[in-house]
Amino acid sequence: MSFPACKHRKHKARGPRKNGLAWLAAEPYRLFFASGAAWGVAGVALWPLFYAQQLSYFPNLVHARLMIEAFGGAFVVGFLGTAGPRMATAPKLTPTELLWLFGLHQAGAILHLRQQTAWGDACFVTLIGSLLLCLVVRVAKFRKEAPPPQMLLALTGLICGLGRTILHLSGASLRDPQIYRLSNLLLYQGLLLPPVLGIGSFVFPRMLGGDFGEPKTAAQSRAKFLRALAAALLLVGSFLLESYGQIAASYAVRAIVAAGYLLMEVDWRTRRGGSLTTGLFWSLAIGWFGIVLAPFHYVQHIAIEHLLYIGGFGMLMLIVGSRVLFGHSGDLEGFFAESWWVRFLVFLGVLAATTRATPAWVPSTTVSHHIYAAWTWGILSLLWLIWHRKRFVKRDEED
Repeated sequence: MSFPACKHRKHKARGPRKNGLAWLAAEPYRLFFASGAAWGVAGVALWPLFYAQQLSYFPNLVHARLMIEAFGGAFVVGFLGTAGPRMATAPKLTPTELLWLFGLHQAGAILHLRQQTAWGDACFVTLIGSLLLCLVVRVAKFRKEAPPPQMLLALTGLICGLGRTILHLSGASLRDPQIYRLSNLLLYQGLLLPPVLGIGSFVFPRMLGGDFGEPKTAAQSRAKFLRALAAALLLVGSFLLESYGQIAASYAVRAIVAAGYLLMEVDWRTRRGGSLTTGLFWSLAIGWFGIVLAPFHYVQHIAIEHLLYIGGFGMLMLIVGSRVLFGHSGDLEGFFAESWWVRFLVFLGVLAATTRATPAWVPSTTVSHHIYAAWTWGILSLLWLIWHRKRFVKRDEED
């Protein structure tokens, strides 16, 4: 069974050949998930190289861009490029669109690695804008069904990514410290936090053994849309609050919205368990604590927020990515398996997040824990790629 499932399976034509480019275009996650995980390894590898004096520059900016745009952005594009047309029962991406999007993704990552930040950001904003255009055209002209209302939050994430890059490239963020802080929040949290909530509220019920979180009636659809709209406005409002110095209020709003929205939208009673399901709960808890704890020691908020970046965003992308890979390779039951291997991968994710956050309270460990966390996340990502290597190229014959 593919993921998300088409609502009109009985009307589907035979899919494109497995070895054809149209197949990859219809399921772009196969390229973007693998590439994103690989770029994530490159992003964390900068720290051990720097401390070993094999890197001539301080890699904080390059690291941040690679992890958010090349790693996180790849998973957002891969998921929405695959699921977006299916949710609206609209035509899938074309090979030309796939090559354009993937080329922009690779170009942006390479430019960031070469410290050409402005050009890398330009590629990223073009990538996000192109994906948004592809999806909007399909929803407006070809849809047979309206996409789930929770996808408004995924759209919010794309708009945040666009807005941040436009602010930066225009020079506005360089002239005003509040706008500079806002632009960073829009990229580093706004790009991923709203989609995590929106996509999560749709797929988490399925990952717990139930149905997708789509509305069953028009009344439910309206209610879900209003909740998604409120969450989107509050999240963006929290970024404005923080950029103008309202630290405690901004984090409180984000923590309440994140927990409240998922509690309202998702039935958390586990119908089917498994090691990846356990990892989902660990990831959500660690990410939420990254939001809650940061304002209490704001001078070290970047270190603390790595609980959110690694434990929340990073682990969630690998877990949801695993669900997509299992579903599209025809091995849905594999997602619910109990596995010591998966427990070990989850342990590595938790270890990387907590290790990277520790210097916030023990500054003397900064260098060593940068290195340990980087090695841990790099090993986790490589093992994840090796674990799924066959699923990246295996197709569900019923899809």
